[in-house]
Amino acid sequence: MSLGICGRILRVDLSSGQISVDEPSEKFYRTYFGGTGFSSYYLLTETKPGVDPLGPENILIFSAGPLTGITLPGSGRHGVGAKSPLTNAFGDSQAGGFWGAELKKAGFDAILLKGASEHPVCLVVKDGDASLKDARELWGLSGEQCISKIHQELGTEKVRVAYIGPGGENLVKYACVGHDLRAFAGRCGLGAVMGSKRLKAVAVMGSGSVPVADMEGIRNLTRWLAKNRLPGTKSLTEYGTARILPMLSDQGGCPTHNFREGSFRHIDGLTGEAINETILKTTGRCFACPIACKRVVEAESPYLLSSQFGGPEYETIASFGSNCGISSIAAVARANQLCSDYGLDTISTGVTISFAMECYDAGLLTKEDTGGLELTFGNEESLLEVIELIAYRRGVGDLLAEGVKRAAETIGRGAEQFAMHVKGQEVPMHEPRLKHGLGVGYAVSPTGADHIHNLHDTAFTTEQGIADLKAFGLLEPVDLRDLSPKKMRLAYYFINWRHFLDSLVVCVFVPWSIVNIADLVTYATGWNTSAHELLKVGERACTMARMFNIREGFTKEDDVMPKRLLEPFSSGPLKGVAIKEEEFNQAIKYYYEFMGWNEDGVPKDFKLHELGIHWAKKYLGRCGSG
Repeated sequence: MSLGICGRILRVDLSSGQISVDEPSEKFYRTYFGGTGFSSYYLLTETKPGVDPLGPENILIFSAGPLTGITLPGSGRHGVGAKSPLTNAFGDSQAGGFWGAELKKAGFDAILLKGASEHPVCLVVKDGDASLKDARELWGLSGEQCISKIHQELGTEKVRVAYIGPGGENLVKYACVGHDLRAFAGRCGLGAVMGSKRLKAVAVMGSGSVPVADMEGIRNLTRWLAKNRLPGTKSLTEYGTARILPMLSDQGGCPTHNFREGSFRHIDGLTGEAINETILKTTGRCFACPIACKRVVEAESPYLLSSQFGGPEYETIASFGSNCGISSIAAVARANQLCSDYGLDTISTGVTISFAMECYDAGLLTKEDTGGLELTFGNEESLLEVIELIAYRRGVGDLLAEGVKRAAETIGRGAEQFAMHVKGQEVPMHEPRLKHGLGVGYAVSPTGADHIHNLHDTAFTTEQGIADLKAFGLLEPVDLRDLSPKKMRLAYYFINWRHFLDSLVVCVFVPWSIVNIADLVTYATGWNTSAHELLKVGERACTMARMFNIREGFTKEDDVMPKRLLEPFSSGPLKGVAIKEEEFNQAIKYYYEFMGWNEDGVPKDFKLHELGIHWAKKYLGRCGSG
């Protein structure tokens, strides 16, 4: 077996209680790596067409990668995958922190869960062994209460805990999987999948280490990073991901009032500087990372904020802040804390609430519907109260717990125009009218709107921005609003590279270059790899996720964006800027061609052969391949 990996995947049948261990071949690991690669493979091969996302036949995958758990910056992440109850499509999300590294130290690369327990259980994994424990006393507890109880029962606070809160237990469609209260596999509703299986938590402890082929090579490259590239992350350390808020608002790319505007006039109250001056206690970091981009906040008023929950990051600040018209960073931090405790994705929660606020403004929701809440933009008390209603599915919270797509369909009367989603997943806090290629990425993403495995056009308009991608032959910058084949060529390479990074499961905020990553994989595993091979790992994962969605009934007609995000703003820095629908649709066709998909978005035979997955053609069903 190669180095960098444990060579063991834990299988748990929650219906029968049976636990076993797979030992895949080196070829399997080199083909799929982990993270998104594992999720796409197992969902395609081990679930039946039309599987109920909240039924026992759905599978839930926790997976690390070859670099996870090795002492080097960015190696603390892991992936979680399942068929999404929010979209009924491929579901995949990544989390930072320490849980993934602990799983590797415990001797496993992944955990594959099937079935559903008759009563709540907790999976405990320790140094190569695993057991299911009765968790009926944990059911109904918040995240904080659950972790505290597990620490008491196991007699140590060193255990790392993946958990669900009331949101997951109550099958909120965008419930998340939390990890130690500070790191979250937030997107796609994977916490609801965990809840449907009555799996309250997965606790991992490990005393082992991850063997590598060339530790000195890793150390040397880490030293080089510290000297040459980490100084460029100083603002990320100082202000966290909130550092980009003022810039995006000035550019017109900060989602405001449910994406009706791109600039927020009260943005100064939400910035990294505002956090530092008011509620910041200290900074936090993930496993082996020197950047420390996490915020740790604390306050007694105007809202009680506990440092054990960390603090809000950019997506959370924009979704609860500018997009809901809230200007108080303390209120946003409180919303973040509630979502951490209840186990809710902050992006989907914030976008769903902003949708409800616009419906309220338009008279589609009334005080009678909201139980007396004045659900208006800028009303922080109503914002915080409705989060609890969503987690427990009380009153209007039961409607909003379904996400904006289903809620809009239930409300009717034109509410659909206010529902900002792609394939059912709420749009994250990045504006396509600023970044046109990003909009194409939203449309074609297998998980619905996603900002992590996507193209951010603003990053590639300069020689400095395009420098790392020269490893793929992309030698010159691309205009911001270009949607020509030149931009889609960039999208092809960059999106597939991001899918690889989500399979390797490494943090994108650590400024490793493409060549650095290839070297790190070689140093860890001993494989004589290349950027080309790694790019194909990402493309393989993306293509298999596409095949899963096609099998589940998705077509090219689902590769769309909300009409609002194509229309021009009426004011602000991007006033009058629109995305021409014909040009947008043509760009999607260009993207299909670069991906080796036919005009219907179905992978062609030659592409499946090129990626070494022609065996998967049978999973396309009646669609076949081009």
